[in-house]
Amino acid sequence: MANHYPNDKLKIFSLNSNEALASEVAEEIGRPLGKCSVKQFSDGEVQINIEESIRGCDVFVIQSTSNPVNDNLMELLIMIDALKRASARTINVVMPYYGYARQDRKARSREPITAKLVANILETAGAHRVIAIDLHAPQIQGFFDIPIDHLVAEPILTDYFKGKGLNCEELVIVSPDHGGVTRARKMADRMKAPIAIIDKRRPRPNVSEVMNIVGNVEGKTAILIDDIIDTAGTITVAANALIESGAKEVYACCTHPVLSGPAIERITNSKIKELVITNSIKLPEEKKSEKIVTLSIAKLLGDAIVRVFEEKSVSTLFE
Repeated sequence: MANHYPNDKLKIFSLNSNEALASEVAEEIGRPLGKCSVKQFSDGEVQINIEESIRGCDVFVIQSTSNPVNDNLMELLIMIDALKRASARTINVVMPYYGYARQDRKARSREPITAKLVANILETAGAHRVIAIDLHAPQIQGFFDIPIDHLVAEPILTDYFKGKGLNCEELVIVSPDHGGVTRARKMADRMKAPIAIIDKRRPRPNVSEVMNIVGNVEGKTAILIDDIIDTAGTITVAANALIESGAKEVYACCTHPVLSGPAIERITNSKIKELVITNSIKLPEEKKSEKIVTLSIAKLLGDAIVRVFEEKSVSTLFE
């Protein structure tokens, strides 16, 4: 299918954060990736050069603002400015992973709301639209005054578990905290399984302490679902608690595998049988593990890009 999408006014560009995913998306759509160079001067300044005409084109830039988050964000902002000055008709930012999303409110005095700041600077740079997947908090959509299409990866994760042939009568879908109950409920509805909730207390960032499990997990296969796994403290403590409460086995899944610090070691040593992730963030070789299965979101993003370009409804992709 590659390079056969008929309209050459659709341009797809990749920056440095996740070139493999961008290539997959381009192949799904049937367009070549746009030609551009993204380099750094010796002092670390980003230099971008667009090496083909994009005048009057609808441009989609694929960039996750994952680690190194500030470099990737700055690349994206400079690319938007370059596209604007090169007379692109529309500039559509495709952010499989939206960095700074966890700083979405003032939890304490004198804290910034950095997720809103990122929205502001993307708009100021010249973005016309944002396509994101599984924002940490859905209200981040309201931080933008431009259209934002908020896609969900849960159906992709659910289809994987359905394909494993797990006994639905012995399944329980588990939210690792109260904030993720809606996500767990959606998967549970598709799997026709009950849900359970981990009632946890977080004494400080990246540290969690399990308190109680709400729901019946005894003798069941548990599937933990979250949007982000960062240091893997929450998910591994939750998995161990589920086993101690009588769960037969524990799977875990998430959309965004941040997997920083001791995450891989924790997952390897945990009771998690398998961790299922998507490629919204590129997983480097040193973070790969026999326990980790990666699913692709390229088709989801490709379908969204084509629908936006053809001015069709994107809502069908939420099913």
